[in-house]
Amino acid sequence: MLNAGAKSDEAMIRDGSEASFMTDVIEASREVPVIVDFWATWCGPCRTLGPALEAAVKAARGRVRMVKIDVDQNQRIAAQLRIQSIPTVYAFWQGQPVDGFQGALPQSELTKFVEKAAALAGAGATGELLAQAEEFLVHGAVADAAQAFAAVLMDEPENAAAFGGLARCHVAAGNLDQAEGLLNTASVALSSTREVEAARAQLDLARQAAKAGPVAELRARVEADPADHQARFDLAVALNAAGKADEAIDQLLELFRRDREWNEGAARAQLLKIFDALKPQDPLVLKGRRRLSSMIFA
Repeated sequence: MLNAGAKSDEAMIRDGSEASFMTDVIEASREVPVIVDFWATWCGPCRTLGPALEAAVKAARGRVRMVKIDVDQNQRIAAQLRIQSIPTVYAFWQGQPVDGFQGALPQSELTKFVEKAAALAGAGATGELLAQAEEFLVHGAVADAAQAFAAVLMDEPENAAAFGGLARCHVAAGNLDQAEGLLNTASVALSSTREVEAARAQLDLARQAAKAGPVAELRARVEADPADHQARFDLAVALNAAGKADEAIDQLLELFRRDREWNEGAARAQLLKIFDALKPQDPLVLKGRRRLSSMIFA
């Protein structure tokens, strides 16, 4: 069985900065709770607390992440969060600080703090099962992933992560009609969640992929006539279907630059669909949204 907590230390614990704070903490905390340790090299208690807190985060096996912020190197962030003394630790969830403490704590208290943070995202048995399901899906064990998502839905029918995950399993297996049928049963509350919207986006992209033309042929058409907007749009669809989302985004941004109103804004709509299908903190999404925004407001 795959180990849902088998995540690298780099993924769970990293050094942060003012430049990366939005990505590492604010955006990341919309997916998983993020614990931020404000410290400094000259702070004795920080040198004790830091390793102990890291151990507690590692023991949570991926259900929380940790970002370390050196207040001397990142004074603006420390000032914005009104850090009066160090060590100071905050837990972020859904982009907001929701818990915290100052000073050193014994290991038992640190463990309780980390577990409390993990619980914000439905940790425990449900969180572990969802994490395991995602791990199965990443490794292509679609049937195992579907079984795990379905097990969560048995106890929590309105669990958006499980509902969207099960729909994504159908998409990954090529069962597009079943995915659509499942998504059509979503309640009003579920339908508006990011997880279900992501599954719908993946379904739409999968249906497009089934009709995508050959990449080489479409690329040749675009090179022969850069103003052939339909060929460029079709090339983006084919590239995304081939697993080259980065190139697809580039082509759509170029189409948007050339004619943002073409086909009733099809380039922008397709970009947003690709962004929705990916994780919000995916570097492709963050970079793509920035580039699109710069074009819109230029």
